[in-house]
Amino acid sequence: MTERMTVPSWLDLPADSGFGIDNLPYGVFSTPGTAPRTGVAVGDSVLDLAAATGDDVHATGSLNAFLAQGPAAWQELRARLTGWLTDDGHRGDVEPHLVPRADVTMHLPVEVADYVDFYSSRHHAENLGRMFRPDSEPLTPNWTHLPIGYHGRAGTVAVSGTPVLRPSGQRKAPSDPAPTFGPSQRLDIEAEIGFVVGTPSELGRPVPLNAFPEHVFGVCLVNDWSARDLQSWEYVPLGPFLGKSFLTSVSPWVVPLAALEAARVSPPARDPRPLPYLDDTGAAPWGLDIAIEVRLNDEVVSRPPFDLMYWTPAQQLAHMTVNGASLRTGDLYASGTVSGPGKDQRGSFIELSWGGTEPVRLADGSTRTFLEDGDVVTLTATARGSGGSRISLGEVTGRIEPAAAP
Repeated sequence: MTERMTVPSWLDLPADSGFGIDNLPYGVFSTPGTAPRTGVAVGDSVLDLAAATGDDVHATGSLNAFLAQGPAAWQELRARLTGWLTDDGHRGDVEPHLVPRADVTMHLPVEVADYVDFYSSRHHAENLGRMFRPDSEPLTPNWTHLPIGYHGRAGTVAVSGTPVLRPSGQRKAPSDPAPTFGPSQRLDIEAEIGFVVGTPSELGRPVPLNAFPEHVFGVCLVNDWSARDLQSWEYVPLGPFLGKSFLTSVSPWVVPLAALEAARVSPPARDPRPLPYLDDTGAAPWGLDIAIEVRLNDEVVSRPPFDLMYWTPAQQLAHMTVNGASLRTGDLYASGTVSGPGKDQRGSFIELSWGGTEPVRLADGSTRTFLEDGDVVTLTATARGSGGSRISLGEVTGRIEPAAAP
């Protein structure tokens, strides 16, 4: 017997919908012959907000204009949508603006202003440290004191389904006498959660921990594709560059923070205690119970748990702005690779194959260390919802295509 949703609706949504009334994620969609506009996923449908509300802010082809209106507008519209979808008296006005999700094309939900990627999973950082620095401590001395991150390339953030063209660049193995140029031979994924900024901040004014929900609208799934051979040759001394900047894929639906109240959990214990601007001791927690699933060619290869992340998104935002750097509407920052303690909880193939030394065996008998042309990687995720339900973050998928001809 299927359990009813915690919040009943005249749509009669089953509990396992993932896109129930307690979710209501936002995206940008189009149908044949129509312009992209804002929609909200509910069940197997998309509610056309431009048509249903008559508000031009939802007809721009991007969420940015709506996100810039700030928390009061976000809350007001969420309350209005909940009323429309739960009160049968609104059915006649709302139902004509519901479009089957199977009939829509999804677009990049936001115009990305800046993109920052963090490195906040202790298990991921320790795994890489053990691989690359076997005779040293796995964590660098700064790792437990601050959320490490880098600025990425906003212009190559693309929506789920965008082909992943294998990047080319310089590569040099430790035993090679000199670098060579060619397609990446160690193409990888990074399973991450992204955070979308709505309300900007003033240049020179840090954003404190408690202001996180005043600036961040919601979350999405992120696959930060990584060319490990390009990355390992270029990253000293300035960090990731061409090994990361060729493509970052995001899911089309942005789940509001308001939908994640039931998913909030305490983060792991920190030692040493963070400096005051990062110290969330006694504060409302911003760890999140989000379960990610990684599929390679439709086979589950990993289930990374987000609730074990050492640094929370509130701490990441506080650190990102503590020097006075300002936020802009449409900024996207990602958690960094999500990994857990188990071998089946690693959020990248460099960990799953332990640097290529332990190939991942698939059900068809084939093996992988890193990604091959034709491989399809899909990330999905759910978060704890009200009443024991799970809400969906949707999916982000990409197919590996051969490198472009030189």
